[in-house]
Order: sequence, then structure tokens, then C-alpha cells
Amino acid sequence: MKTLAVLAFVYVLRLWRKVLELDFASMKLLFLPHMESVRWNIGKMKALAVFWAARRQSPAYQRFLHDHHAGAPRVHGLIPDLTTLPVMDKENYIKRYSIGARCLGGRVPDHGIIIDESSGSSGVPTNWVRGQAERRANKRMLEFGLCHLIGPGPYFLINAFALGPWATGINITMALADVAVLKSLGPDVPKILNTLQSFGPDQQYIITGYPPFLKLLVDSAPFDWRQYNVAMIYGGEGMSEAMRDYLLAKGVRRVYGSFGASDLELNISSENDFTIALRKALLSRPELAARLVKYPGATPVVFQFNPADFYIEETPAGELLITLCRPYYLAPKIRYNIHDRGQVVRFSELRRILAECGLTPDDILPGASELPLLLHYGRADMTVSFYGANVAPGDLQEALMSVPALASRVQAFTMFTAEDEAANKSLQICMELTGGQTVSTQEAQQLSRAFFEELQRINQDFREAWRMLPAGQHPELTFHAFQTGPFAGKDLRIKQQYIQPTPVAGAVKPTAAARPAPRPQARPRLKPFNLFDY
Repeated sequence: MKTLAVLAFVYVLRLWRKVLELDFASMKLLFLPHMESVRWNIGKMKALAVFWAARRQSPAYQRFLHDHHAGAPRVHGLIPDLTTLPVMDKENYIKRYSIGARCLGGRVPDHGIIIDESSGSSGVPTNWVRGQAERRANKRMLEFGLCHLIGPGPYFLINAFALGPWATGINITMALADVAVLKSLGPDVPKILNTLQSFGPDQQYIITGYPPFLKLLVDSAPFDWRQYNVAMIYGGEGMSEAMRDYLLAKGVRRVYGSFGASDLELNISSENDFTIALRKALLSRPELAARLVKYPGATPVVFQFNPADFYIEETPAGELLITLCRPYYLAPKIRYNIHDRGQVVRFSELRRILAECGLTPDDILPGASELPLLLHYGRADMTVSFYGANVAPGDLQEALMSVPALASRVQAFTMFTAEDEAANKSLQICMELTGGQTVSTQEAQQLSRAFFEELQRINQDFREAWRMLPAGQHPELTFHAFQTGPFAGKDLRIKQQYIQPTPVAGAVKPTAAARPAPRPQARPRLKPFNLFDY
């Protein structure tokens, strides 16, 4: 009876929400203050409804539950306990079951379906199906999010994410075509600059793209950005506050980030003025960072999300589990692990932590929404993000072993990303030579060329990133004598540290003139998106 009561309540909420979404003014009621616990519990209730729909209508989820000996969640009061449900991810669910079996009804419908692609570091595209109801809901929330962040339109939106069948580019185009003047150009600097000059400074421009590309675009312009009203929305990887400040100093009016994934939804969580101010406070107030930030390393990007639409949990290892709570998804995702490291902080908890530092939310920025925070630390599977591409140790190992002259002479490798004072991002891959081996500068040039050609072959996201990189910012391959540089003092009894926190020196590396040229390839997308996930 408790389950039936919850499902009936969720059905009433669905009807009420349809009424609220008829107008932006009424949609604001979804985010009323002093309703944090209510929204949180509504998210759990809606997740239970999604569970029952998947259990009854998705053959893949039925088999998934059977294989994991899982039953229905218990309901305490009227609040479901979702922790008894098995965790799904790309390996144990997406790759194991067919696309049709994962859909409600057990098949892909004959019409009204959009199929897009994403690829991780494997280079093998994954297909995602999206139905009409899902796209309509996403479009409506994107419209509301744009109005909330940027202000009322009209907008002139330039989509600089990779196009073709790739998830980010195609979904941005579909979702915003009716709410803005839209030009989808992909990461093409000359075409974007020509568009800005052709349509002039009287438009309200929004440019979406990956952080390094947005910086490249700003640096390449032959005009003063202050003459234009340009806001930027980035996704695919995080942006440092130094890069945000750099873009703003160049004349960009506003810069907001997002979190999402092709596996799940374009629109999960977003930055806003409060979260940006809070992140800057974490950088300037060590006592606040010590209390709020859970994991070491770079300061996480801070987002807010609506827990009534996305129920987000953490695993003991700090990986995010996301349940899509809206009822419109053709292929439900329940406790889906995208293997990103993150941290969920309820607003009441934030208020307590701030109080310990003698602060209130209004001291950070007045008027903050009481939505929970999502602190995003990046990939949890030892990958680095570079120009939207996820580069994993497995990619490097395969590329290394594909070049015989490297395979026979290299003992270990590691990598790091860094930014210089001008906020230019760099990726360096370091290789440790076996004992007694040396590499001349000329050999380093040849080996670098061969290695990066193989890496482009293996990882198509990296290949696309390489294609759009400006001269002087291509990744570097450096060689280090045995147990020197980042490999000095290495303990062979512990696991290899594949990602280094800081640059290294004392290496043999090729000259800039020897950078390998990109192979001509069909144009793929970069990393699974994260746009405007608000």
C-alpha cells in the first residue's frame, strides 16, 4: 500500500508540473525557498516510480535485477530506500544489453526517435536513443535555464561543440533551435569570428564549447571583445577560475559551466553566480576549503542541481550515482555510475559549514537558491581531460606498445596537465627509459611523431582535440633516464602513479617544429557533453 500511495502521489506531481511548465513565471515555484527536504524526498519518490516502470517494461532491467538478486526498494513512511538497488554503469548494463532491451517496451520505437553517439577513451562509439517526450522536457528546462542565467532573450547562440552524430552538438542544436537564432559551427575559429563580425555587436551572443577552445577563440579574435555582448557556456571538462578570469578580462560578459553526460542527460547541474562565488571563496579561504572539500587536488567545480529531477548519491569511493527521475526517458537509468568523482552537499550542510567559518550564504552572495551542491572533481578512472578528450593510461599503453622502438625501450609512463600564467592548458606525457637506454633529440622527434599518430588512431576524442589545437599547444612527449624526473624514488611495490600534479624538467623532448601532423579523419566529437546542465 505504501508503494501505491507513493506512485499515486508522483502521478499527481507529474500533472501539476505540466501546469507549472506552461510559463516561466510559474516554473519558479519549482524552486521555492524552505523546500529543500521536500524536493529531496520528491526525487526519491520519483526514482521509485522510474524503478517500477523499468521493472515492468524494460527487459534489460528485468534481467539486470534478476542477475543481481534484487527486489523492490523498501518504503519507510513514504520515503523509498534506493540503496538496495544494484548500481549500473556502461560495462555491466549498457554494453551487456541491447539498445532495444534497455528501452521501455523492449524495443526502439519506429518514429520520433533521435540517435546520437558518444565515445570515451575506447574510441568505439556508444549509441544513445532519445524520445520525443524526453527532448521536449529537456528543451523546456534549457529555455528556463538560459533565461535564469543569461536574462531574457532574444539570443544569438553559436554552438561550438563538435557536430555530426555526436551527442553534445546534435542535442544543443535540437534543444535550442526554437528559442534562439542558432548557428551550429562546431569548433571552427574562423567561421565563428566571421559570424560575429557579419552580424555585428548588437546581438546578445551565447557561445557554447569546451574551455580550451573558448580561450583559443578569444585569443584569436582581431577585435576587442568588449564591443560585443558575449556570454559563454562551457562543458566537457572543468574550467579553472584563472581561465574564467582571463576570459572575463578579455571582455566576455559571463562564463558559466555545466555538468552532464551523454549517458544520462544534457542537463543535470550548472554553475551560477552563487556557486562561482563559493568556489572563489574556497580558493581564498583555506579554513572553508578544509571543511567543505573532501578530496585533495585541484579545487572542484561547484554546481547546483534540482534533486526532484536528478537523485544523486556517492559511492564509498566517491563516485557519483545518478538516477534520472523525470518520467520521460525512453531508456531509464537508475543508480547509474558514470565514474566521475564528486560530492553532494545539502544546502543545510553548507549553511552549517559556513557558520563554522563565521559566514552565511549571503556573505558569499545574497539570494542563493537552496538547491543542493554538486562538487565535481573530475574523472575517477585515472583519466585526464584535455580539450574535451578523456585520455586514459590504457590509451597511452596501447599507443606505446604499438611503436616497437618505444615498446622495447620504455619502462613506465605518467602524464599531467597544467596551466601557465596566461591560462594556456598543456598536456605532457613522460616516459621512463629502461636502464642504460638513452634517446637523442632527433630520435625523440621521430618517436613523438609515431606515438601521437598512434594515440590519435586509438582515441578519436583525442584526435579531434589535436585537430583544433593551435600551434605551440600540442601535447608533449618527453623522455627521462631510468629513475629520474617524475620517476625518481619510485617504489616498485606500489601502483604506478599515472597522473602527476606538477610539470617536470630535465627531459629529452622533440623541438616544436617536429610536432606530428594530424591524420586526415572523419570528424568525431570530443568528450561526452556537459552543457548547460541546469
